[in-house]
Amino acid sequence: MGKTAFIFPGQGSQYVGMGKDFYEKFPAARDIFDKASEASGLDVAALCFEENEQIHITEYTQIAMLTVEVALLKVLEEMGFRPDAAAGLSLGEYAALAAADVMDVKDLFYCVRKRGIFMQEAVPTGGAMTAILGLDSETIAKACEETDGIVSVANYNCPGQTVITGEAGAVNAASERLKELGAKRCVPLKVSGPFHSPMLKGAGEKLGQVLADISLKEIRVPYLSNVTGDYVADTSQVKELLVKQVSSSVRWQECVERMIADGVDTFVEIGPGKSLSGFMRKINRDVTVINVEKAEDLEKLPLSGRE
Repeated sequence: MGKTAFIFPGQGSQYVGMGKDFYEKFPAARDIFDKASEASGLDVAALCFEENEQIHITEYTQIAMLTVEVALLKVLEEMGFRPDAAAGLSLGEYAALAAADVMDVKDLFYCVRKRGIFMQEAVPTGGAMTAILGLDSETIAKACEETDGIVSVANYNCPGQTVITGEAGAVNAASERLKELGAKRCVPLKVSGPFHSPMLKGAGEKLGQVLADISLKEIRVPYLSNVTGDYVADTSQVKELLVKQVSSSVRWQECVERMIADGVDTFVEIGPGKSLSGFMRKINRDVTVINVEKAEDLEKLPLSGRE
């Protein structure tokens, strides 16, 4: 028998209406929305379901995305589904923490609400992110190092897609250089800050102060860190890695390859969109990928995955 991993997307795939059918059909999902609202001081259901511009602003996007992902996760758990491993891209790592049962969900929502605020405040303007398509990550990283100003790799997503981040001028200059080096396309991302850049180090330090007061539990389900691309060995490492994650590169491809090497052959992407499934097709086409975004998607899950 192969293993199953639950994987969770980061911000960027949010939309108004996400998670609404789960909220309406499952008390377990509604309970998570209530807890998120209580912990964050926001009406998270309204944020997710009613037309608004806030949903695309980082300090609101993060709590909205996490709430939906954890709500879906809790419904799956109530149905008896348990993963052998968990991982999430950027913000999605916090949903993986929920799957690993490392932190009380209210504490989790409180931390992510603060994380979003700190990241938004750290660089309100002047930053940029661009996806570089069709070029190897080593060439991209080297070009960033050789570019004046602050620019570095934000995300190692999959073969042929790497995201760079930093000062807008430096990101643009690196993009022009990467086109000369053979990049097929350089696509500026619609984001409100240079995420996973050294420019966000201060936000990570503020997050560390919040995490200092949070109690953690033993890791129930093995989960992987974006910072290392590997499993988190024990609870003592969790807080430091979450602090570093704010300003470090996301090693998503390494996370996936590590799980596959460990015997994972089925990946369940939980949350809005299919971004991680798209990456998976370029990382390894031999694994099975299932998306759970709508209530009807629950029918795709194999009965063998239940406890």
